[in-house]
Amino acid sequence: MKAIVDQDTCIACGMCVSTCNAVYEFNDDGKAEAQTDEVPAELEDEARTAAENCPVDAISVS
Repeated sequence: MKAIVDQDTCIACGMCVSTCNAVYEFNDDGKAEAQTDEVPAELEDEARTAAENCPVDAISVS
């Protein structure tokens, strides 16, 4: 599974980072980004929950 954060849409609220900091982190611009190319299987549920909870739908998972 891949997680992608749209940098133009992200408002840096931190919901994804606080939900799944093993996958999402803040970059130098203060916005969230996925810190791994492939989400480890054991973190897929958390990564999806973080995407679903994003208030601006900036995260896509596939």
